[in-house]
Amino acid sequence: MKKTTVYRSIEEVPLVLTIDDLMAVLNIGRNSAYDLVRSGRIKSFRVGTQIRIPRQAVADFLASMAA
Repeated sequence: MKKTTVYRSIEEVPLVLTIDDLMAVLNIGRNSAYDLVRSGRIKSFRVGTQIRIPRQAVADFLASMAA
């Protein structure tokens, strides 16, 4: 079982996240994380076959949810 990292502030989050990192930051499941990325609600890009999410995209998503 993979150990989940706990982030206390947005500055502790890596500059570029994986789907697993996104799951830990938002405390959501894999399907929900992929749904957010696929729908474009969280901006992402691909490096080969891997999805990467900029930290700022997560911060923007959270800010839009709080508004």
